[in-house]
Amino acid sequence: MSTFPQLATNPGMNPATVIQGDRWRIGVITESLIRLEWQDDGVFENHATQMVVNRNWLAANPPQFTKTERDGLLIIDTPALRMTYNMQQFSKEGLSVVVKGVTNSQMNTWHYGEDQRGNLRGTARTLDEVDGETKLGLGVISHDGWAVIDDSTSNVIVEAAEVKGEANPFGTWVVPREHQGKDLYIFGYGHRYIEAVQDFYKLTGPTPLLPRFTLGNWWSRYHRYTEDEYLTLVDRFEKEGLPFTTAVIDMDWHLVDDVDPKYGSGWTGYTWNRDFFPDPERFQRALHEHGLRTTLNVHPRDGVRAFEDGYDEVAERMGIDPESGEPVEFDLTSPRFMDAYFDLHHKLEDMGTDFWWLDWQQGGATRQKGLDPLWMLNHMHYLDSGRDGRWPLTFSRYAGPGSHRYPVGFSGDTVVTWESLKFQPYFTSTASNIGYGWWSHDIGGHMFGYRDEELEARWYQLGTFSPINRLHSTDSSFNGKEPWNFHTATRDAMDKALRLRHEMLPYLYTMNWRAAADGRPLVEPMYWQSPENPTAYEMEQEFRFGTELVVAPIVEPIDGNAQLAKADVWLPQGTWFDFFTGRRYESASTNGRKLEAWRDLDGVPAFAKAGGIVPLQPLDEANGAINSVGNPAHLQVVVFPGADGAFDLKEDDGTNQAQPLASALTSTAMTFDWKDGAAATFTIAPASGNVEALPAERTWTVTFRGVAEVAADDVVVTVAGVTREEAEVAYDEATLSLSVTVRNVPVDAEVSVRSASGLRYADDPAIEDAFTVLYNAQIRYLSKERAYQLVKENGALALNALHTLESVKSDRPRHDFDDSHMPESVIQAVAEPLLRTGRV
Repeated sequence: MSTFPQLATNPGMNPATVIQGDRWRIGVITESLIRLEWQDDGVFENHATQMVVNRNWLAANPPQFTKTERDGLLIIDTPALRMTYNMQQFSKEGLSVVVKGVTNSQMNTWHYGEDQRGNLRGTARTLDEVDGETKLGLGVISHDGWAVIDDSTSNVIVEAAEVKGEANPFGTWVVPREHQGKDLYIFGYGHRYIEAVQDFYKLTGPTPLLPRFTLGNWWSRYHRYTEDEYLTLVDRFEKEGLPFTTAVIDMDWHLVDDVDPKYGSGWTGYTWNRDFFPDPERFQRALHEHGLRTTLNVHPRDGVRAFEDGYDEVAERMGIDPESGEPVEFDLTSPRFMDAYFDLHHKLEDMGTDFWWLDWQQGGATRQKGLDPLWMLNHMHYLDSGRDGRWPLTFSRYAGPGSHRYPVGFSGDTVVTWESLKFQPYFTSTASNIGYGWWSHDIGGHMFGYRDEELEARWYQLGTFSPINRLHSTDSSFNGKEPWNFHTATRDAMDKALRLRHEMLPYLYTMNWRAAADGRPLVEPMYWQSPENPTAYEMEQEFRFGTELVVAPIVEPIDGNAQLAKADVWLPQGTWFDFFTGRRYESASTNGRKLEAWRDLDGVPAFAKAGGIVPLQPLDEANGAINSVGNPAHLQVVVFPGADGAFDLKEDDGTNQAQPLASALTSTAMTFDWKDGAAATFTIAPASGNVEALPAERTWTVTFRGVAEVAADDVVVTVAGVTREEAEVAYDEATLSLSVTVRNVPVDAEVSVRSASGLRYADDPAIEDAFTVLYNAQIRYLSKERAYQLVKENGALALNALHTLESVKSDRPRHDFDDSHMPESVIQAVAEPLLRTGRV
């Protein structure tokens, strides 16, 4: 019996939902998901494939459908779709599916072989050297209500004691299909996009839960670091108060330039460069002591060559005389090689390496038909990384549908341009259409391009609101991503972004559990929750970030006149708040509301819904543990008024949770009872579940953002029903935030924060904010003064007048400096605060 970790599979279809002929087979997997097979020899595939691992998750509650044969046609009808098939070779004329309930498309009928023009796309293998956009693969959702994923050429996963005459210690192996044919999956979910992706996860396997440290900041650079240089860098990060949780060591950890040319290049290597790292164990131990996990870059294409530390053992296991110096070929199709290959990695892991960066970029061919080496590396490395109860983790490129099972994704070497930045929000959110939720981009850009400090700051901000935040750059003296390499304003914006990312760990980790347990990626396109609203499809740079936030990162340079940059924002119907400043935005129409959000260099258009609850962890600077990834002893919960709200904070004991286990989970339920003009109460329930995973006591800071100030004695705090008189109450005018702090709270005690007279919206500082826009605008002083006078007197009604602002008549001679023209950008920036609550 193999001890190698196995992929959980349940590939057989329910016989009660299968209809078949001599050469065709139809499986009704759900009422919206149909499998279509054609085999000339009539032998159908029942194994798991590289993509599909489960075809019968509805065994206890099978899908409802009817089967009718009439006039030579087979008609399969479910509540969601209707299939018509002439029971002959698949053809456009003989096989079609009509998806029901698609109201805004005339293309809701799929005919076999038809182009998927309405497909909302998925993702791509890499962004290597891509400057701007690149072509994306297919997703499982479509404007037209149907999508088709072709699994015909994928290899299958079988139990195998022996492969090609070699003993197989891995239990299962990936082999070509014995019988070639057609194997299609028709997703006919209409515009039920979320359900389609969730069922895709059920078909292909869930997204694993990530270790908590992966959600912090990663430092990565293609640079020839030495041990002293790297540890000095880590010390500097700590001195600067910049929290990093992951150290990515690029390829120069191993021998590169010192490789004898007779062995080829130094691109592949497994031998530590002792000139740079005299004691690799000491180095990695020091990183661990600083709270960093380590990952090493590997390019395994060239196998194991005679100069490597582990060559002799690998060569002997492959039947090669070590004295010959013959290279051991990299062969993913050989179990014997893979066993030796992993043992080589295990010895390196014993020196302190936590996980591997699989940097495969050498094409898609192996000795086995149809087997992509990248996919096989991801599959085998991920499983191997979970041996002996470890928490499995890999870091590699996307290798097709089903790759979400092997996180984290590396999107490749990004070109440093505004065009690349602009594409990344769309690229990231669209990947969720094929279930790929944990992309890690080269934040800041990797190579080529140009230096633009504003671009770098905006990229850091996107990183804060990305699935994984990994700074990266090439080995250039001019391209270091350390914030202190930039001017003060840029540096401050970068520092703020990095600190916020770490502060968001409680929110991010809860969304991590949501992704693994509920099939909802952290980043989702806006149209997932608004599929019938055409505007939602237009917002390519905007996305939902978990359950509580909508983010529209700045991806364009600052306007010279306004000294602000804008993002196009669409807010679905309801009340929204700027996450940072508490400013309120009303979106009254059922179609939602489009607006331009203008921000300075350190501003990000991020909006929380009314009733939103976002848990944060303040950086533990007092104890020097700013990058701690443990369950925090101090939590700040930011709460937004305007509606009732609820949030269930998820934490665990930090043990292997690749497939979430309820036994390790701790939940802390938070509820907000909002009554306009009446008492408002925020309640933190006692922690439930694995409470031992939490600190015994916590400090809670509850921050109501976007509310007016109330008297301190109006706020009543109780812990386990007992009033806490010593609770601290403070108000911040800049962010319209009322904060209440209560210390030394047992985690099994209920906390209640109540405003007896109620919380009301803060008065909208629209005029003051308009003044700030005008104050910083690079325009004539006379224009500012006249514009501000109009705004003070008329509010939003002044906007039309600003377009026609002219010189005021006077008796003195007119001069050019009298011109009061207002640039359109400044008018639009002024319009944002004046119109955000919808008032005129």
